[in-house]
Amino acid sequence: MKALRYLNKFFYKYRARLILGILITIVAKVFALQIPQLIKESLNVVEDYTNNRVTDLEIVKSQLILNILYIIGAALLSGFFTFLMRQTLIVMSRLIEFDLKNEIFHQYEMLSLNFYKRNRTGDLMNRISEDVGKVRMYFGPAIMYTMNMLVLFIIAITKMWNIDQTLTLYTLMPLPILSVSIYFLSRIINRRSNIVQQYLSKLTTNAQETFSGINVVKAYSIEGFTSNSFSVLANTSKDKNISLYKAQALFFPLMILLIGISNILVIYIGGMQYINGEIQNIGIIAEFIIYVNMLTWPVAVVGWVTSIIQQAEVSQKRINEFLKQKPSIKNLVEKPSEIRGEIEFRNVTFEYEDTHITALKSISFKLEQGKTLAILGRTGSGKSTIAALVARLYDADSGEILVDGTPIRNLNLASLRESIGFVPQDAFLFSDTIADNIRIGDENASTEQIEKAAKSAYIYDNIMNFSQKFETLVGERGVTLSGGQKQRVSIARALISNPEILIFDDCLSAVDTETEEIILQNLAEATQGKTTLIISHRASSVKNADQIIVLEEGRIVQSGTHDELMVQEGYYQDIYNQQLEEKLTDS
Repeated sequence: MKALRYLNKFFYKYRARLILGILITIVAKVFALQIPQLIKESLNVVEDYTNNRVTDLEIVKSQLILNILYIIGAALLSGFFTFLMRQTLIVMSRLIEFDLKNEIFHQYEMLSLNFYKRNRTGDLMNRISEDVGKVRMYFGPAIMYTMNMLVLFIIAITKMWNIDQTLTLYTLMPLPILSVSIYFLSRIINRRSNIVQQYLSKLTTNAQETFSGINVVKAYSIEGFTSNSFSVLANTSKDKNISLYKAQALFFPLMILLIGISNILVIYIGGMQYINGEIQNIGIIAEFIIYVNMLTWPVAVVGWVTSIIQQAEVSQKRINEFLKQKPSIKNLVEKPSEIRGEIEFRNVTFEYEDTHITALKSISFKLEQGKTLAILGRTGSGKSTIAALVARLYDADSGEILVDGTPIRNLNLASLRESIGFVPQDAFLFSDTIADNIRIGDENASTEQIEKAAKSAYIYDNIMNFSQKFETLVGERGVTLSGGQKQRVSIARALISNPEILIFDDCLSAVDTETEEIILQNLAEATQGKTTLIISHRASSVKNADQIIVLEEGRIVQSGTHDELMVQEGYYQDIYNQQLEEKLTDS
């Protein structure tokens, strides 16, 4: 139960509902437990008439009718308060589920990129959906039925004890066996529940990856392979679930058996006491039988509730693993920072934690406010790493990164990122309209601002050719748009935020050179006076930059303007001449 202690704060938050639910449960059971006593009194009246202790039939009839009305009234009131109990406690569990999902989602947003490299999307989704659902059952049905059982047990056993202690002891004799059985079965269920949840995460991850990469699956015609892979996981998961439910299936037969034994003991022991004159009225035996049968469902529910609690324990343990994770990128400054745009790297070295690849080695450069820096280099040379470090998606291992002369760690993280318009290499669009995808850069942007940003990104004409224009739904990850269109929508999203710093990470790789020229001309105007970082594999994209650096294996091997680099033998001159020759050949 250690993992479930984390949830105590929710009990405190909704303590008013919880206390009200307990009070309503007590009232409901008080009315319900009037029924056995009324039935006992009715049987006693009939017995007294049969034994001639009461001779007036009309008195017997009136007493029976009155008892019947009392029984109906008690049943109705018990049902009404049971309804209120469910409304109070089940609604409380839904409110807690809402809070817990929001807390997990907020935690996911706070965690750094390294966390997402170590964990699969399917597992993340499973913990916020399936695992939280298991925990909700603990807050709702488990607590409701547990309180229901406890209240019923306390009141019913108290009444039984006051009537006949010997008969009560015999009736409750099977309960220690029940407790021991629950203990051992709970341990088995706990272990098997953990395995079931692990396989559910694997299934979710497998399905999510298959659907996300469905174009690759179809292109390589590997539907059979992916289907077999999923089937293997599904069958293993099925076997683990069957193993779990076999253990759970032992509960109810065991409960029914023990309750049946209690009924037999009541009938036999009570019958012998009645014969021997130790019990004066036959109604007592009937009352005890009703009490035992009223306890049947709560006792039977013990198994189900125990199973719920065990599964919730496993699920909350999995949730806690992520809730206890600390983001590696921490905001060390609460006060908002004013960002102007000057960027400086001083002997910066960075190694990726997951691959242990040293992406940057003693990198130093300075980009003045309002100027443009271009970065070229082969794949894996460290270009995108510089962009990620500027946005503080990672922290440098050594050296220092300064923005406006202040160490980047000493800036408010939200202020820093809000001042940056980042267009990543892999343009990601949400499953929403084109307008809303652009509006992510500025949620208060007007239609005119959206259209202006689209024109600057040279995507406006394409959008206007769509039947729904800016209200066109782009599908999951922008699947309905081409690679070049997604990149240009992503550029428009960055421009509309009007940031102090713009980072273009090879964001024109999917457009042709002619379109690239037009976009670059538009960007030259849109980025006027803004600090701009352009990362590209095309020399034509960066020739107009104020400063150009060339990376090779994480080091700066060339630095200067276009004209300066063109008179130096090296990568820049070679790649520019090669791409110029290819352009002339194509034309």
